[in-house]
Amino acid sequence: MPAMLNRVASLARAMHYIKAWRRMSQAVLRITVDENSEAIVLKIEGRLTGPWVEELDRVWEQTAPGLKQRKLSLDLRQTTFADAGGIQVLKTIYSQTGAHILAGTPWTQYLAEEVTASSNTAKLEG
Repeated sequence: MPAMLNRVASLARAMHYIKAWRRMSQAVLRITVDENSEAIVLKIEGRLTGPWVEELDRVWEQTAPGLKQRKLSLDLRQTTFADAGGIQVLKTIYSQTGAHILAGTPWTQYLAEEVTASSNTAKLEG
């Protein structure tokens, strides 16, 4: 019986750590702005959801005036999720700039297609 209790306790601890990891991984977003004389790269890592959507919008509003003649790249290679609001902010940035989108996984390729979809449709129709 003690062996069974040890296994149950061990399993309970493991579940606790898994739940904590999920909460933390869902709550993290990193936005990095790399600038040089020719380009600006917005690198988005993690989950673009909830309050982080507003943060990306705020970062973009601060970054956009400095773009001028430089090209913009959206680096989505480390983006793990984007909700509807996050996709909308990315679409807005893309529609304003025609940014080059960097994607490296099936998920980020799908995200890039979602972000550029209405612009591609508009170009085909026009």
